[in-house]
Amino acid sequence: MNDNTSKNSIFIGRGVTFQGSIKAPNQAKIDGHIEGDLEAQDVFIGPSGSVSGNTTANLVDVHGQLNQKVISRELLIIRSTGKVAGSLQYGDIQIERGGQFLGDMDLA
Repeated sequence: MNDNTSKNSIFIGRGVTFQGSIKAPNQAKIDGHIEGDLEAQDVFIGPSGSVSGNTTANLVDVHGQLNQKVISRELLIIRSTGKVAGSLQYGDIQIERGGQFLGDMDLA
């Protein structure tokens, strides 16, 4: 996150576990673990990050793990280290070699 996008954004650091729902009007960068629902404009899951809950955003970029229901209205990117499992709705999708998806998917 740069200074222009850090306002109204959230960062969950490595080693941090958060239980509950988060709604951020801008970006959410997750390097720790969230157990609950996450909604933001853009969601970035770092290599050590994971979300176990419903995730809703325009852009979802996954280097770590994302589980349950995912709604990515514009673009979902599963990086080579990323793992997504559950129900997926997306506008567009990109999966790098090595990236994993397990579940059901539909166009949003």
